[in-house]
Amino acid sequence: MTSSLTWRQLRDLKLDELKDAADGWGAVSRHADAAEERVNGDMNGALSKTQESESADAAVKRLERLSRNFDYIRTECGLLRTAVSGLAAELASPQRRVREALADAAAHAYTVHEDGSIGYPAAGPNELTGRQIAGGRAPGRSGLIGPGAGVHGPGGGAGLLDPAAGYRGPGLISTNPHHGKAQDIADRIARALRDARETDGRYQGVFAKLRAAPGLTVDAGTWADAAADMAAVRKAAGGRIEREIPLDKSPADRKKWWDALTDAQREEYLASYPDVIGNLDGIPALVRDEANRENLQLLIAKLTAEEGEVARARLGGLREIQHQMELNAAVRLSDPREPPMYLLGIADEGTGRAIVAYGNPDTSRNVSAYVPGLGTALDGDFARNDLKRAHDTAVLARKHDPSSTSIVWLGYDPPQLGEVDAETLLSNTEVMSAERAERGAPAYNSFMSGLGAANEHGDPHLTAIGHSYGSRLVGAATQEGGGIPGADDIILLGSPGVGVDRAEDLGVGKEHVFVGAAENDPVSRLPSKKEAVAGAAFMGGGPLLSYLAADVADQGDDDIWFGKDPASEAFGAHRFAVADGPRPFIDGQGPTPAHSNYFNPGKDRESAVNIAAIVSGRSHLVTTEKYR
Repeated sequence: MTSSLTWRQLRDLKLDELKDAADGWGAVSRHADAAEERVNGDMNGALSKTQESESADAAVKRLERLSRNFDYIRTECGLLRTAVSGLAAELASPQRRVREALADAAAHAYTVHEDGSIGYPAAGPNELTGRQIAGGRAPGRSGLIGPGAGVHGPGGGAGLLDPAAGYRGPGLISTNPHHGKAQDIADRIARALRDARETDGRYQGVFAKLRAAPGLTVDAGTWADAAADMAAVRKAAGGRIEREIPLDKSPADRKKWWDALTDAQREEYLASYPDVIGNLDGIPALVRDEANRENLQLLIAKLTAEEGEVARARLGGLREIQHQMELNAAVRLSDPREPPMYLLGIADEGTGRAIVAYGNPDTSRNVSAYVPGLGTALDGDFARNDLKRAHDTAVLARKHDPSSTSIVWLGYDPPQLGEVDAETLLSNTEVMSAERAERGAPAYNSFMSGLGAANEHGDPHLTAIGHSYGSRLVGAATQEGGGIPGADDIILLGSPGVGVDRAEDLGVGKEHVFVGAAENDPVSRLPSKKEAVAGAAFMGGGPLLSYLAADVADQGDDDIWFGKDPASEAFGAHRFAVADGPRPFIDGQGPTPAHSNYFNPGKDRESAVNIAAIVSGRSHLVTTEKYR
């Protein structure tokens, strides 16, 4: 938008009032946040817990609508605060420059005209003619060429910047000794005004968007508008905020950066870049959770407007995560022992990203981070099943030590099975390649480093857990420079191999590597590449038949697909006791039923209890079984 700001208006602008207005919008945003928490907790939770009737159900729905309204108010007011604050910050330099130029004009008794030109007085006689040198008027040059080059020219200063720093335009240079100084002052005013107008016009468009109609219903469409508002605020800021985010720094350095910010600066980042702050390793868990809960709404709005099977699957996963968080809040009202949920990461890139913690990883002495494997994506199955695994681990671990947190980390793109079944598993190059594990390992290590950086205990007990293909990622992470940051123990579940042949190569000492491998889990018994060929040839069938023909195809070297079998004596880890699990096909539950039971206390209690003992720092309580 075009700005008509004058030098007088710029000079007289009270930036402190703009800053106060920004603080006011920030206060409204904080009040809305507090009101939302009160509605969800003290009001809605208590009502749901104590009342059962149609009128109570209706009241709950009205409170849920009120909660959504407060959430939207918090977001929009936060954006307004950022926009007003940004406007004030960007106008400060042009205002200072124009005031300095005006002060110089006054010191020389020059006249400042309405258009910003500078009038200067006559001088003494010309040495050549003897005549008095006339006074004059120096028009300001904004540094623009083409249409709108003048301060008040057509287009409001929409011309191009002159690449020639010494550009002076047409005409002769005056011999009046005042001319040079007057011209300098006029140019400074023009350029300060040019910058101020550009800023003013840029933010005018933002403020025009940040309006809501009375009686607005907050739904997916409303959140889509909020996403557009956020994009407009970011564009108006022109990178002023974003470039300060330490994306290329270590998690420890990011923690220091965040700690050094003022409350106002933190609010600005949370309002404008929740998707970045929420996924930034090293930032405190409470902050990431707040940012990601807002970003969750924005992602739901985005995917609601998209078509296709992938978008529907992602949307189902996001909505289920939202549902799980609402259930968690409700359960905690009646049972404070229930571990609270924290959304530590959420995004729709790749196969989807989601990091969910049960317990606060910043305040817990014991923290585990579980990496899921084959076929995992951000969908309804993940939000129900993988979140439950982390939840069950946290609940059982807290029986040993209440200061325990369990996390599910979907921060990479696991191989997708698609239409592949167990018979063609080994022919799927994505599933049977280590490429995705190796690509995801640096992100996992960054996350683990962030857990240590943000934890108030300084050196928490950290456990890395890999299930299925996720164990291959954990193995790859151990081979990165320095290994997995802060890891004290490693748990491998249903592993097809981890890329190394000995537990001691995982960097935590073989006595701190634990393996759960069900006898009837075919993924943990995948043949080596050599065995797969031999078995398939002998049986005349697919890879699953080569697994079933293990006695015939076994080369006797304890190798499976990604290296040495972690459950073998040759590997050297602790093999803890787990149930054998249902047999593939024979027990009527499909090809890999035992592969999914390790965390489930209802289906494999011994395994779940052993996992909890390890992550709570009580590995001496683990029950063991013989090596394969």
